[in-house]
Amino acid sequence: MKSLPTRLTLLRNAANVRSSLSNSLYGAAEYVALPLILLLATPFLLHRLGLAQFGLWMLASAAVTSSSLISAGFGDAAIKYAAAYRGDGDRQRVQHTLRVNLTINLALGTLLAILLWWGSPYAARSMFKIDSSLQGSAVTAFRIGSAILLVRCFESVLTGALRAHERYGPAAQINVLSRAAVILAACVLASRGHGIVAIMIATLCGVIASALSQMLAVHGLLGSLWLLPSFDRAAMSEVFSYGCFSWVQAVSGCIFNQADRLLIGALLGAASVGYYSVCVQAAQPIHGLIAAGLHFLFPHLSARLAKAPAPELRRVVLSAFHLNAVAAAVLCIPLVLFSKTILRLWMGAPFASQAWPLLSIIAVGFGLLALNVTGHYTLLALAQVRLVAMLNLAGGAAMLLVMFLVIPRFGLTGAAIGRLVYGPITLLMYGRLRALLSPHTAARPSAFSELAIPATER
Repeated sequence: MKSLPTRLTLLRNAANVRSSLSNSLYGAAEYVALPLILLLATPFLLHRLGLAQFGLWMLASAAVTSSSLISAGFGDAAIKYAAAYRGDGDRQRVQHTLRVNLTINLALGTLLAILLWWGSPYAARSMFKIDSSLQGSAVTAFRIGSAILLVRCFESVLTGALRAHERYGPAAQINVLSRAAVILAACVLASRGHGIVAIMIATLCGVIASALSQMLAVHGLLGSLWLLPSFDRAAMSEVFSYGCFSWVQAVSGCIFNQADRLLIGALLGAASVGYYSVCVQAAQPIHGLIAAGLHFLFPHLSARLAKAPAPELRRVVLSAFHLNAVAAAVLCIPLVLFSKTILRLWMGAPFASQAWPLLSIIAVGFGLLALNVTGHYTLLALAQVRLVAMLNLAGGAAMLLVMFLVIPRFGLTGAAIGRLVYGPITLLMYGRLRALLSPHTAARPSAFSELAIPATER
């Protein structure tokens, strides 16, 4: 019969396995559900709204999302330190870190919302090639987007608090329900003849409801964790020292995820954004699904590093990378080989005949990028945020430069070619990670079983 300490250790290991697996599944499910719902709704919305108005919706969404990413760029720093203090049992420092993050998010978000509000007429009439009949709607849509941006800044702090405590379930459930409700509302509004302005108003209502629900989840699950703005000097200095580079990382992520559409809109027009956006929607889950599924590594490793040296993480990191590489291949190869068939079944033969080469190339680009997910989260946990930020910024800048040079000659195919340069540049991070973690010599366990092994037993 096993001794009581041994039995307690086994129970603790089993709990760690269940928690890690649950967080991974919730992260993956959250990412899958939202694009899947939009993928299913896209043919209907494209038919009802028309290619130009659908492209305008994508432009407005890109502007809001890119601004949200920039304003919430210090979120990684908050998750990193909040998780580390949680590992040390210092609840007061956890709260100070999250409150400082709220202060920074609201300050940046307010600035960007003002810029988006006042810059809307210029964006609609001069920056993008928007038909004159839609320019008035575009200005209104962008200005509604400025309000959406502010709410999302607040909401991101709430979801960060839950993730720092490795509680992915509630945040994922709320996000899926609220975003699904927004897309459903868009379909209903489009079916009744309403356009982009009504859809953006529905989006604002959905985001407000989501933020209120996240607030209730934080107080219900984490207790008396009051998230009010704070200027605590120690926490502010700590978050800024790490967060200035995670902010650069957020900007580079914005470049990769959104600025390509803005560039295409400026060079080729809103209709081309529609073609391109559909292909990106189909291929983006190659990277996004893996990133969402493995995001739990970041707070998990950050908490463990509070009590254990970096080399003790090598086995779980290697196991996670093996899962990462297999998942990237499984998700990428079918889209590359069967892009024409997929688009024909989804969007129809005329659309597929125009866009299938675009989808194949974009899928390869996302497949290469997906290989960096394990290294990305591990290096963030190891406080190597400067390296991660610089590599992502270099990759994003190279991608946009290639796009800018080849789009005038090759059109949308040139935009897809530009995506191929981003992933290989970011993979250089594994050289640094190998130096930080000693070479793997033990047997290869599964990623989730390795997560359950306490650091003191290694």
